[in-house]
Amino acid sequence: MKTLIYTSALGVLCMLAEMLNLRKFIIPVAVIGLLSIFGLNLTDWNVNHGFYHNMVMIDNFSVGFSALVILLAIFLILLSGDFYRQESEKISDYLTVIIFTVAGALALISFGNMAMFFIGLEVMSISLYILAGSRKRDVRSNEAGMKYFLMGSFASGVLLFGIALIYGETASFDLQQITNYANSTPPSVMFYVGAGLILVGLLFKVSAVPFHFWAPDVYDGSPTLIMALMATIAKIAAIAAFYRLFSGSLLLAIPQYAWVLSAITALTITVGNFTALHQDSFKRLLAYSGISHAGYLLLGLVGIYGKTDNAIFYYSLAYGVASIAAFAIVILVRKNVGSDKIEAYNGLGKRKPLLAAALTVAVLSLAGIPPFAGFFGKYYIFSEAIKNGHIWLTVVAVINSIVGIYYYFKVILAMFTKDSEEIPFRVSPAYTFVITACVLMTLLIGVFPSLFANLF
Repeated sequence: MKTLIYTSALGVLCMLAEMLNLRKFIIPVAVIGLLSIFGLNLTDWNVNHGFYHNMVMIDNFSVGFSALVILLAIFLILLSGDFYRQESEKISDYLTVIIFTVAGALALISFGNMAMFFIGLEVMSISLYILAGSRKRDVRSNEAGMKYFLMGSFASGVLLFGIALIYGETASFDLQQITNYANSTPPSVMFYVGAGLILVGLLFKVSAVPFHFWAPDVYDGSPTLIMALMATIAKIAAIAAFYRLFSGSLLLAIPQYAWVLSAITALTITVGNFTALHQDSFKRLLAYSGISHAGYLLLGLVGIYGKTDNAIFYYSLAYGVASIAAFAIVILVRKNVGSDKIEAYNGLGKRKPLLAAALTVAVLSLAGIPPFAGFFGKYYIFSEAIKNGHIWLTVVAVINSIVGIYYYFKVILAMFTKDSEEIPFRVSPAYTFVITACVLMTLLIGVFPSLFANLF
C-alpha cells in the first residue's frame, strides 16, 4: 500500500515543482524518489495482506510486478531529461503525468477490489491519453491522442458494463467474496457475460487482435518516449491485472472462453509478426512487434489453470528491459539522423559500434535468440503452454518466432552491412547509462535465468 501512496505523493511533488522553482532538480528528485519507493516495495516481500477492506492486496505477485514497473519507470525518466530538452519549461508537467501513469499501473497490479481495478485502469489510461497527444503542434500526435481516447473510452465502457454484471450476480466488488460466491453457487449467464465483457476490455488494453487496430497508429504518432511507456509499463500492468483477475475470481469463466482466447492468442502472435515484416519504419516495426509480444504473454494466460505467474513475470522482465534499450536507441537515431526508417540505421556499426552492439543485443533478445533473456522468456512461456495441453498454440508461436527473427535482422543487417554518410552523433550520459544497464540486465537475466524464474 505504501508503494502506491508514495508514488502518488511523488507525482504531486513533481506537479508542485514548477511552483517551487525546482524545475532543474525535478529529474534527480523523481529518480531518487522512485529508487526509494523501489526499496520500500521490496520490504513487502512475503507479506500477504489486504489494506482498506481489501481494496489493495499485497503479495509476492504484486511486489514483483510493482518492482518491475518502477524499474522501467526509472529508466524512462532518466531518458526524459534529454528527450524534453527543447521543452524544458514543461518538464514538470510531463514527469507528473508519467508518474501518475506509474501510480495507475501499480493500482492495476495490486487491486483486491473491482473498484480499485477500474480506478487503476482509468488513472493509467487517462494519463496515457494526455501523453499520446502531448505534442499539440504535431498533427500525428493529436491524431494519436484522439484515437487512443475514443477507442480507450469505448473499451472502458465495455469493461465497466462487465464489472456491473459481475456485481449484479455476486453483490460484491471484493475479489475474495466473488471467488467465494463462484465456488459455492453455480453462476448464472450474467456472470459469464460480465466476465466476457471484462475480457474484451483487457484484450483492448494489451492490443490483442482483433482489438489492436488503434495500437500501430497511436504508437507511431505518439512521442517515442511515450510509445516506450505504452509498450512496456502499460502492457505489463494490464497483463498482471489480467492474471490476477482470471486466475482467481473469474477462473470459472475461462473454460467458457477457452477457444476464443486461444484463437485470439494465435491471431495476435501471427498478425503482429507478419505485419511487422512489411514495415520500413523501425518505430512502427516495434509497434507491431509489441502486438506479437502481447500474444506471447497471452499464451501464458491461456494456461491459467496451471501456475504460469513465474513464466509471465520472467517474460515481462526480459521484454521490458530489451524494449527500453531498443526505444532509447530509436530516440537517439531519430534525434541525430532525423528519421525512424530502417535505412537511418545504415552504417551505425561503423559510426557508433557500441550503440549498434547494444541494439543488436536488444533485438536478438526480443527475437528470442540464446543466450539472451528473451530466449528463456519464450522457453518458460512455451513450456507452461505445453504442460497445460496447448500444443498447437505452441507450434504456432514457435513458427512465428522464426518469422520474427527475419524482421529483426533487417535492422542488424542495415547497421553492419550497409554504408552511410558520416553524421555527427551525440549520446548523452543518461542514455549511455540506461542502454548499458538494460543490455547488462538482458545478459544477466539470460545467463542466470534461475534468479528470476521462480520468484512466486
